[in-house]
Amino acid sequence: MTESRLSPRLAAIAPSATLKVDNKAKALKAAGRPVISYAAGEPDFATPDHVVEAALEAVKDPKNHKYTANVGLPELRDAIAAKTRRDSGLDVPASRVLVTNGGKQAVFEAINAVVGEGDDVLLPTPAWTTYPEVVKFAGGNTVEVFADASQGYKVTPEQLEAAFTANTRAIIFVSPSNPTGAVYTEEETRAIGEWIESKGIWVIADEIYQNLTYDGERAISIVEATPTLDNKTILVNGVAKSYAMTGWRLGWLVAPADIVAGAANLQSHLTSNVNNIAQRAALAALTGPSEPIEEFRLAFDRRRKLIVEELGKVQGVNVPTPKGAFYVYADVTGLLGREHGGKRIDTSLELADYILDEAEVAAVPGEAFGPSGYLRFSYALSDEQIVEGMRRLQQLFND
Repeated sequence: MTESRLSPRLAAIAPSATLKVDNKAKALKAAGRPVISYAAGEPDFATPDHVVEAALEAVKDPKNHKYTANVGLPELRDAIAAKTRRDSGLDVPASRVLVTNGGKQAVFEAINAVVGEGDDVLLPTPAWTTYPEVVKFAGGNTVEVFADASQGYKVTPEQLEAAFTANTRAIIFVSPSNPTGAVYTEEETRAIGEWIESKGIWVIADEIYQNLTYDGERAISIVEATPTLDNKTILVNGVAKSYAMTGWRLGWLVAPADIVAGAANLQSHLTSNVNNIAQRAALAALTGPSEPIEEFRLAFDRRRKLIVEELGKVQGVNVPTPKGAFYVYADVTGLLGREHGGKRIDTSLELADYILDEAEVAAVPGEAFGPSGYLRFSYALSDEQIVEGMRRLQQLFND
């Protein structure tokens, strides 16, 4: 076997499983195959007009053609602090905000700010593919705590206690969840927050989907449910999902002052300041009219109900109804251990490949997020595509 020419840290990082599936689907589409992809976590809406207009104006202003503060534009940091007060219940000054190049950079910097060599990080799973890779890069160890469909994909303090060790340094808490769409109730969030506080560990709370909830649910921030955690909490967020701005690459973290200073120092060597045009656009998104954002949420809600109904018609599939984000996480164990198309399929990875080859439908297998036995379907695509893709699955698996 040829020795890797990469450094050990880079060689250890696995590629993003979600992007891998999406790239395969796009390649098949480019080859003329009528693939319907449920793989990407990306809204299909255009960015709101007032945000685009703000960016166009910003391009014309020469001050945006120069370097600006590494930590972010002052007015954008003010707007992020205001959003954090409003949506996360945490009253913070703008000095505790660091603007980043997308939510992924915020996750990278947050984990690297508090996790060191040999530290354990608790990760409730199913969970987004990037978290374990960043923990590994920081020198830490991911300790997965799994909750299945019978638990609504939500872990309990008892499960966290069983996974806790003397080396536990932090926990990553995500509500609403990618990939499951699970939303912890206020009581559940408080119980976990109180457990975290009793252990004195850090919590990195990814709130990127906090404004995408349904059925009257509200995503309660861990620091709103347990305010005394403020000094050991890093909030991660951004404009990508709720505002249909994935390509603008604008995120942020909110943290205690020393953590912001350390993360800003790291960012100064990584990328320096975030693109000024994107910052001006994000400012317009956070301070402008909310009607377009609510239209997106209502469309997602309609699609959520549609995909749950249609996917529920596929024999052997169990579909818990998600309360947030724009994913359904289907339990497909009823389809495994059986022959499909003359071949025995035992894992959701094999099942996803079979579905893509035979039905030209792309979904992300559970192995990307935790144990096998599940498929993630994004419903951030048109109603017509949702119905057609589900029809193909019904034809493929129903007697």
